[in-house]
Amino acid sequence: MWRGAGRGRMGERPVEGVIGVQLVLTMVMASVIQKIIPHYSLARWLLCSGSLRWYQHPTEEELRILAGKQRGKSKKDRKYNGHIESKPLTIPKDIDLHLETKSVTERDTIALHYFPEYQWLVDFTVAATVVYVMTEAYYSIVKPSQEMNISVVWCLLVLAFAVKVLFSLTTHYFKVEDGGERSVCVTFGFFFFVKAMAILIVTENYLEFGLESGFSNFSESAMQFLEKQGLESQMSEDTFDTVRLWIVILLCALRLGMIRHHLQAYLNLAQKSVDQMKKEAGRISVVDLQKMVARVFYYLCVIALQYVAPLVMLLHTTLLLKTLGNYSWGIYPELNSDTPVENSLLPSSVYSESPPADGKMKVTVVQITMALGSLKNIFTPLLFRGLLSFFTWWIAACLFSTSLFGLFYHQYLTVA
Repeated sequence: MWRGAGRGRMGERPVEGVIGVQLVLTMVMASVIQKIIPHYSLARWLLCSGSLRWYQHPTEEELRILAGKQRGKSKKDRKYNGHIESKPLTIPKDIDLHLETKSVTERDTIALHYFPEYQWLVDFTVAATVVYVMTEAYYSIVKPSQEMNISVVWCLLVLAFAVKVLFSLTTHYFKVEDGGERSVCVTFGFFFFVKAMAILIVTENYLEFGLESGFSNFSESAMQFLEKQGLESQMSEDTFDTVRLWIVILLCALRLGMIRHHLQAYLNLAQKSVDQMKKEAGRISVVDLQKMVARVFYYLCVIALQYVAPLVMLLHTTLLLKTLGNYSWGIYPELNSDTPVENSLLPSSVYSESPPADGKMKVTVVQITMALGSLKNIFTPLLFRGLLSFFTWWIAACLFSTSLFGLFYHQYLTVA
């Protein structure tokens, strides 16, 4: 009797592999997202910590005073002062107007467009990144071989939410009639389409810049030099791949740390628009002036999503590349983990020693685990390395191209 119970406990290990530490971690993080993050939100803190200041649009009365106009008490007075009731109030463009600033508060975020989408994307990304880090620590300590890495699902959800938000912004841009966002989307869409087709059509002889041969030559030369000095070479192919992963992650962290500077630069466009208006001749209506100033702040979260979403996609594509590509975080990995996945992920004792009482449940667990093992034989780390390396490079190339164009536009094209 006791011997059979002992065999039953040995057979329960696959159940622990399916509903184990990772599932508990997922449930805990789901509770954190539901209960804690709404009160302690990183997305809200980035906007409302007091470092961002937005420009308030002037009221109609303030503009009247600056223009030297007084509100008449009768139709005759209003007509004498140059203002007719049926026409909008206009003021000279060269008016001496200075906008007042105010720190962004939580109450101000209520009026921001796409603030819920921005808050959800940033906070969910933080939660997914925490799950990924804890899962990587769990795998480095316990080294489970029969479990599915649940952090992959979290990273895929982050990518899905980021793509959904970008599609929503694109749809919004196409609905706007009075801006040039639609033309920008069409232009860049056509540009990246042609770029992608060119990469697919052009042969590798033209796109190959000799980096691989150059790196091989450098490695051989460095190895010979170190051997002459009585040392051993420290750089291997696995180390080079790991260094690339760390560089991408560090650059993402650096770009995230600069988000407030970029958002403040965007908010400063309100005052820059007014300064540019002062250099022009003619008149402008009060309503148009107020819209010109106010819309900068109301679209703050849209600009934040444009900044964060590609960054989130690049970061979590890199994390997927590390996990599914079977890379290592160590600069000097001790053992290459590119060993092929065995066809049988479970020991034979699972089938022979499972007690008949709950045998049906264990058979189901075994079937699920074997199915996952079969998928691992099809979707190999080598396949994921090729796909995710291309996606990582493509996202980084698009992000670099758009950033370079924005820098060129604001440095040269917007200069009066």
